[in-house]
Amino acid sequence: MTVAVHVGPEPVPVLVEAVRRAGGQPVPLEEAEAIVYYGSGDPDELRGMVHDRIRWVQLPNAGVERLAAAGVITDEPVFTAATGSYGPQVAEHTLALMLAAARRLYRDARATSWGPNDSAVFAGSTVAIVGHGGIGRALVRLLEPFGCPVIAVTDRGEAPGAARVLPRDRFREALPEAAYVVVAAPLTPRTRGMFGAREFALMREDAWLVNVARGALVVTDDLVAALRERRIGGAALDVTDPEPLPDGHALWELDNVLITPHSANPRPAYWRGLVERVTSNVRRFAEGAPLEGRVSPSEGF
Repeated sequence: MTVAVHVGPEPVPVLVEAVRRAGGQPVPLEEAEAIVYYGSGDPDELRGMVHDRIRWVQLPNAGVERLAAAGVITDEPVFTAATGSYGPQVAEHTLALMLAAARRLYRDARATSWGPNDSAVFAGSTVAIVGHGGIGRALVRLLEPFGCPVIAVTDRGEAPGAARVLPRDRFREALPEAAYVVVAAPLTPRTRGMFGAREFALMREDAWLVNVARGALVVTDDLVAALRERRIGGAALDVTDPEPLPDGHALWELDNVLITPHSANPRPAYWRGLVERVTSNVRRFAEGAPLEGRVSPSEGF
């Protein structure tokens, strides 16, 4: 079966080619039965594209919280996200952040005079991964050579390679043990602000919070207070709330913070992952096979 797919609102050549490579037929919106969406992310823009003949919509990002909150995500048509497509590259960045924290590179790279050697060994450190999706699974594999015991927080009930698995509603039990707490959960009404003063009080005084998911999972004011008062060791943040992080914000000034500008997924890797997801799902849709990255309207991810 040839699938009639609209790529838009404006055609993106690499995505149009991905549709063709998978055996699909790029068509105008009014003729389409599926949409590969690449637009502004405005819920009204996407809502206006979905007509009665559309049976499937592919989204370009892993996080879909804005669309979910606006009620755009439905069971019919089916919506799929890029969930899992970007896991390996974001996991690589996460590992780099943890190594930089352990070896004090966040500080030494900015030093202008010779200082003491107080770096730490990362190997063998306990790592809690809150959210065991594509990023979490890839990170577990990267941690294997370091011999790091992993505590995985997931509602799936299993996490290959993890020493311990906890359901999401018991994630706080992992905090007192972990030297590094990696936030890789989706942003939903249930998870928004899941790391605040209560959670930082449970963490070790030398522990680092590593957020590579969404900034709003963390209560920023509470994080700043915990860092200033040295209640936790530090924070490595690829995402922040607000984002972009404004010039002059307190997080820029703290000496136990490492910030990267939402760069865990390099642009070439982003496009490669998205093209692979589009190609795979166009083929799956044509075959009637389950689609990858299907979004649950009730869960919001």
